[in-house]
Amino acid sequence: MTLRFSVLASGSTGNAFYIESDKEKLLVDAGLSGKQMDKLFDEVQVSPADLSGILVTHEHSDHIKGLGIIARKYNLPIYANQKTWNAMEGSIGKLSLDQKFVFNMEEVKTFGDIDVESFGVSHDAAEPMFYVFRAGGKKVALVTDLGYVSERIKKTVEGADAYIFESNHDVGMLRMGRYPWSVKRRILGDSGHVSNEDCGLALTDVIDNNTKRIYLAHLSKDNNMKDLARMSVDNILRERGINVELHDTDPLLPTGMYEVG
Repeated sequence: MTLRFSVLASGSTGNAFYIESDKEKLLVDAGLSGKQMDKLFDEVQVSPADLSGILVTHEHSDHIKGLGIIARKYNLPIYANQKTWNAMEGSIGKLSLDQKFVFNMEEVKTFGDIDVESFGVSHDAAEPMFYVFRAGGKKVALVTDLGYVSERIKKTVEGADAYIFESNHDVGMLRMGRYPWSVKRRILGDSGHVSNEDCGLALTDVIDNNTKRIYLAHLSKDNNMKDLARMSVDNILRERGINVELHDTDPLLPTGMYEVG
């Protein structure tokens, strides 16, 4: 039994995460246009028609831009909590009732051989939540779009084999950058985004001997750099005697997939 995943897109221009087991194929968010989503699936050699469903984290446009389009085109079920449904229904177009499912926060749903656990995060959306995936004794945690990493989140995601973890900004670059102070305050706040330093500190509390790889996600184009994010997080981990592979979320392998198994 293996879990395979690909970060199809990550950042303010669009987010989409694909994960599969031997039997199931799931998409988390569809934050790019329908054409762009189809292109990304082509790159990882997956047909969207084979998806078991789409899980939604929250209603921001960089997470749902292509959601209604891809769901209608391939007749796919969508799973989101009720507050997120209420917040996004006006943005995704009409869907049939048999495509709409409620996935509550702090709940575990089973999709074939994958158990998916949802957990709440602090972000400026209606009821944002992210997911942990388990199959065959393996665990993958998707943790982005949060202002801070609570103890409850740490408990939920600890001991994963692989993390896709937000490392959004360098605090110095953000403070000195061109954004209006109101935007800077939002990003730095408890409902904003996690900095490189906070990402590293949180990871020291959750990774263990099972952890093989960490993918630094949702990097800001204006307030971060890939090398800076990796260096910042790596320095914090190494100071605490932790040595684990750090990667950005560019295509993972020639097939665009990473295997946990």
